[in-house]
Amino acid sequence: MRAKTMTMLYRLDAPAAAVGRAFETDTREDPWAGGYVGPGQFAPVLTAGREAIAGPMPRTRQPRRMIPRLWGVMPPQSAMDTRPHGILTARNLDSPFWTGNLRNPEFRCLVPATAFMEWGRPSPVDGRRRQLWLSCADQPIFAFAGVWKDSEVPAFAILTCEANAALRAEGRETMPVILPPDPKAHETWLRAGWDRAQTLVQPYSSSLLSCSQTHRSGTAPPR
Repeated sequence: MRAKTMTMLYRLDAPAAAVGRAFETDTREDPWAGGYVGPGQFAPVLTAGREAIAGPMPRTRQPRRMIPRLWGVMPPQSAMDTRPHGILTARNLDSPFWTGNLRNPEFRCLVPATAFMEWGRPSPVDGRRRQLWLSCADQPIFAFAGVWKDSEVPAFAILTCEANAALRAEGRETMPVILPPDPKAHETWLRAGWDRAQTLVQPYSSSLLSCSQTHRSGTAPPR
C-alpha cells in the first residue's frame, strides 16, 4: 500500500535577501531569517504583486512581493470538524474549491524552499519510519507552485502531482509541484492564463533530487 501522508515539513534555510535575489522579488514586507515551516505556521510566499487587482492582467507590470501567509487554507465549512488544521496541499485541481483561485493568476504564488520532507519506507534494519529530506541538485533555493486564498487569515496551499520514480519507490503517491529553475516558468505561474500555467504541474525529475534520511525519532530537520 502506498503512503498517503502529505508533506508535513519543509525548510527555507535562506534569509529574505537571498530569496529576493533568487526570484527578483521585493522582500521588504517579510524579514524572514530562515528556518523550517510546519502546518499552521506563517511562511513567505512570492506573489505577482496584484493581490487587490482581480480580473484581467493590468498592462502595468507590478513588482513581485514576498509576503507572509499561513500554511493551511481553511477548509469548507462542511469539513471543519474533521480537519485538525487547514488544507496544506491542493491535489484535485478541478475541484470547485480551487478552480476560481487557480484560474486567476493573482491567487497563484511561489513558495520558496530549500528542502522538504516526505515519509519513506520503514528502515529494513529496525523497522522505524524514515524521514526523507529532499532538495534540488540544480537550484539551492527552489519554488513550489502554490495557491492562496483570502479569508479571515490569508493562507496558502502547495500543489501536488503524481510522485516521480524515486518517491514511488519509497511508497509515495504524490509529491509537491516544484517549478524548474527558469525565470520564465516562475513568470508563467504568476501571470499566465491557466491553460499555460497548468503545464507546469508535473513531477520533478528523480535525477535532480538529492536525499538525506533520518529516523522518525530524529525530529530536527537537517540543515
